[in-house]
Amino acid sequence: MKHNNSIMKKKLKSSLKYGFLVFTLAFFVASCSSDDSAVFDTPLPGDETGGGDDEEEPVVATIVFNEADTSSNIPSASASGEVGTTVPGRIVFTSDATTQRRMYITQNISGTGDMPFNSFALTSDDLDKALNNDGSIDLDGATKKAIDFTFELPVPNIDNGSIVYTFWTTKGKGDFRDITKRLALGAGTITVTVGTGTDPAAAVRDFSGVKLFAPDVNGNTETFFSLLNETVYKINVGPEFRAFWDFGYYYGASGVSADDNASFASTAEYDASFGFPVEGLEPGADEEDAATETLNEAYFGVSSLDAAGFDGVMLSGDLNSIASSTAQKITNLSVGDVIEFVDNYGKKGLIKITAIQPGFGNDDFIEFDVKIQP
Repeated sequence: MKHNNSIMKKKLKSSLKYGFLVFTLAFFVASCSSDDSAVFDTPLPGDETGGGDDEEEPVVATIVFNEADTSSNIPSASASGEVGTTVPGRIVFTSDATTQRRMYITQNISGTGDMPFNSFALTSDDLDKALNNDGSIDLDGATKKAIDFTFELPVPNIDNGSIVYTFWTTKGKGDFRDITKRLALGAGTITVTVGTGTDPAAAVRDFSGVKLFAPDVNGNTETFFSLLNETVYKINVGPEFRAFWDFGYYYGASGVSADDNASFASTAEYDASFGFPVEGLEPGADEEDAATETLNEAYFGVSSLDAAGFDGVMLSGDLNSIASSTAQKITNLSVGDVIEFVDNYGKKGLIKITAIQPGFGNDDFIEFDVKIQP
């Protein structure tokens, strides 16, 4: 009997040990498989700690701006990507005295120029922010002082080259083409390379069939053009787009513009050139940043090229010889004219007039093609 009891005790002891081992292993597996961490818990580059290779996290391209400690800034990062996929990019902006109100993002594909990036493609429930009309991300609450988020950056269909994403925050309404305008923190870049990473020779951006209509004093006609996004604008669409407008069209009616006929004028000089104030062009007193608002300048001149010469311009370098004039308007335009210009941001380009319906009625218009440096 004692022999049997001894055997039973050994079996029970062995079972208890086995049961404890199973419980411990199950607890360990459950703990390792839980995924409660967020991108905000990821250590910054150089701060990684941990054990062996099986615990290492993939390196995420990270840019850092810390207003209180600029020595820790990381203004640029890089990654490689495959077409049709996304690449994670982490943005850590921490302000001290400055309040961050908006985040701006641009994308430059193969050196074709910085274009506003649709931030909705990057946001998720983790960032849960509103998109402003101009395409910037509205920051509120804690994000006015601290941003720490990992975006999934898309890799477009290119054979070889780079995609450069630029991120910055502003203290108010900014400008996709002027990073310094009301800058809060940044700008940082994440460069994603595809293939060899070598960009092809930069071609001009060109767009045809642009049609602008004679102005309406209430801003109801599509009178202004943006070289940024190739879009025509009614002035009454709202102040969010004011930084997009580069120049407008008018047809001389009376007063200052009586002898101007078909004309272009920069946004900054439009009211003075046309001779009539157009509602919505200048900011209202109650608008955001009204006291420091600026309008885009543009400088025009007659080109030595004819229509065939315009058509032959293919590369950005073909426009390098254009020199800026001092004239912010050009008048008495005719079909076939080729005009050279330099915009507010130093980009050089050409305009070819293709059609004019003369007059200052709301249905009268000018039509043209444009080539501009990226």
